[in-house]
Amino acid sequence: MLKLRKATVADKPAILKLYQKVAQNEGGIARIIEEITNEYVAAFVRKATEEGIILLVDHPTKAGELIGEIHCYKPKIKIFAHVLSELTIVVDPEFQGQGIGRHLFSTLIEEVEENHSDILRIELFARESNTQAIKFYEKLGFRIEGRFENRVMGVNGLEADIAMAWFNNNYRE
Repeated sequence: MLKLRKATVADKPAILKLYQKVAQNEGGIARIIEEITNEYVAAFVRKATEEGIILLVDHPTKAGELIGEIHCYKPKIKIFAHVLSELTIVVDPEFQGQGIGRHLFSTLIEEVEENHSDILRIELFARESNTQAIKFYEKLGFRIEGRFENRVMGVNGLEADIAMAWFNNNYRE
């Protein structure tokens, strides 16, 4: 299995390149290619390195390139200090279906269970049409918590966003 590592601010250019590649495919990520900017990447890398978790998978043969990334972070609101939110995962389309996403998620969950007893829940959203992802998240232990009707404006019109959460059994207040 490919090795995961924690990201640093030095990884921003490689993360930007990976996100731009993934955004070229409809449904690959919630953002469109024009929204994948240096500012966007710098903001989430800063938040995730300071108040969350960000993990990377390096390309197996191309130095300096990435094939996977996952991040989430605490909202800057005290009442949500026990939550990791804004979860995003991307896997290079050429490497999808090889277990990289599962490895990223499993490592993220393991990191929370072992080193973040202050975190009770990890939250994410999935488009209702992305049934494959919803089933995948459920297999990882995420539970459906609700529907945000007509929240997503896709190329085929409006659809619901499905709210999901995973709960840390090792949480301590």
